[in-house]
Amino acid sequence: MYKHILTPTDGSELAHKAVVHGLSLAKALGAQITVLSVQPSITPSRFEEYVKEMRAQTASVLNQIAVAAEDAGVQCETMQVTHDHPHEAIIAVAKDEGCDVIVMASHGRSGIVSILLGSVTAKVLAHATIPVVVYR
Repeated sequence: MYKHILTPTDGSELAHKAVVHGLSLAKALGAQITVLSVQPSITPSRFEEYVKEMRAQTASVLNQIAVAAEDAGVQCETMQVTHDHPHEAIIAVAKDEGCDVIVMASHGRSGIVSILLGSVTAKVLAHATIPVVVYR
């Protein structure tokens, strides 16, 4: 079935639940997992401290996930990438890493909020060429 799972996370509680689901799926299937965090590129120098803090927090979250994966006996790689369009980064990493499924969360926003904020999950679903499992 699946041999390599990609699970993106934005650090939210719901995304964490999707990561846990992805880890469980990887364990059950004997698959490896790549956990990905995508940060927007922020160029003005006045935001440098914010970017450093964001990357440090993300590294901490990814490290905790890697420890949980190791405890579960699941081969896990964690990645941080910078990209202004998270859905494009997710799809590109899935392709580059040879992933055969993406497991990700959906916040389930609808109406005007969905129109204004967009949905990374919806964009991944629309453009991915591999299966996408949506956790809600």
